[in-house]
Amino acid sequence: MADWLLDGTLGLLLLGLAGGALHARQLYAAVLLFIAFGLVLALVWARLGAADLALAEAAIGAGLTGVLLFTALAGQPLEGSEPRLPRRQRLAVAGVLLPLFWLLGDAVAPLADGHSALPVLIAAAVPDSGVSHPVTAVLLNFRAWDTLLELAVLLLALIGARQLGPARLELSRPWPLLQAWGPALAPLLVLAGGYVLWRGAASPGGAFQAGAVLAAGIVLLRLAEALPALGWRHWPLRLAVLGGLLLFVAVAALCAWFGRGWLSYPVGWAKPLILAIEAAATLAIACSLALLVIGDAPEPPR
Repeated sequence: MADWLLDGTLGLLLLGLAGGALHARQLYAAVLLFIAFGLVLALVWARLGAADLALAEAAIGAGLTGVLLFTALAGQPLEGSEPRLPRRQRLAVAGVLLPLFWLLGDAVAPLADGHSALPVLIAAAVPDSGVSHPVTAVLLNFRAWDTLLELAVLLLALIGARQLGPARLELSRPWPLLQAWGPALAPLLVLAGGYVLWRGAASPGGAFQAGAVLAAGIVLLRLAEALPALGWRHWPLRLAVLGGLLLFVAVAALCAWFGRGWLSYPVGWAKPLILAIEAAATLAIACSLALLVIGDAPEPPR
C-alpha cells in the first residue's frame, strides 16, 4: 500500500509539474517548474529501477539544462516575454499530438503482457560483451551505433549553438559562499565523475553520467570565478570535444577492417575498447555541455 501511495503521488506530482511548466504565464516560473519536473522524473526513474536514466536526468535534465534555461532567460526582455499561444494554434497542436498518442499506444500495447525475449537474450550475451552491466553492454556493444549517433547529435547541437552568436554566460559578482566552496567541491566532482565512469562497466553509470558530473564541476568553477572563460580557439578544448566521436568512428573502422564488421569487437578486445571509448566520450560530453551552458571566450581581434 505504501508503494502504491508513493508511486501515485510521484505520478500526480509529475503531471502537475509538467502542466505547470507548459502553462505558466511567467518564463521564470516555467523554468523553476521544469527543474522541479526533472528532479521528480529522476525519482520516478529510480523507482522503476533505471538508475542510469535517473542519474542522467538529475544531472542533465534538471541541473545543466536548468542553468542553460536561466542563462537564456537572462537575455530576454522583462516585458512581453510571457509565452502566449493563440487558441487556433493550441487546437492545431492538439490535433497533431492526439494521433501521435494513439500510435504510441498501439506500439506500447504489446509490452503490457510483460513477456519479452530481449532480457534473456541480453543476459546470455553479456559474458561476451566485455562488461558485466547489461545497460552498458547494450549501449557500447549490442547497440553501439545508437551511442555513436548520440555523440554526433551532441556535437551538432554545440556547433548549432555557436552559429547563433557569441552569447556567453554573463557573470555577476559570485556569492562569497560559492567562491569559498566551489574550488573545494570541484575536485570531489572530478573524483565522482571518474568513479561513475569506472563503475559503469558493472553497475549504473557510464560516460554520459560521468560527463554530466564533470561538466557540473566546470560550471561550478566558472560561476565561482575560479576558472577563466573557455576558449574554443585552443586546440586542446577542440580535441576534447571532437575526441569522443573521432575515437568511436576510428574503433568502428578498425573493427570493420580487422574484425567481423563495424563495431563488432574482436574477441578479447571488447573491454579495453569500450573503456577507451567511454573515457574519450566522457571528456567530449563534459566539454560540450560546459560550452553549451557557460559559452566560450571571445575570439581575439586580428
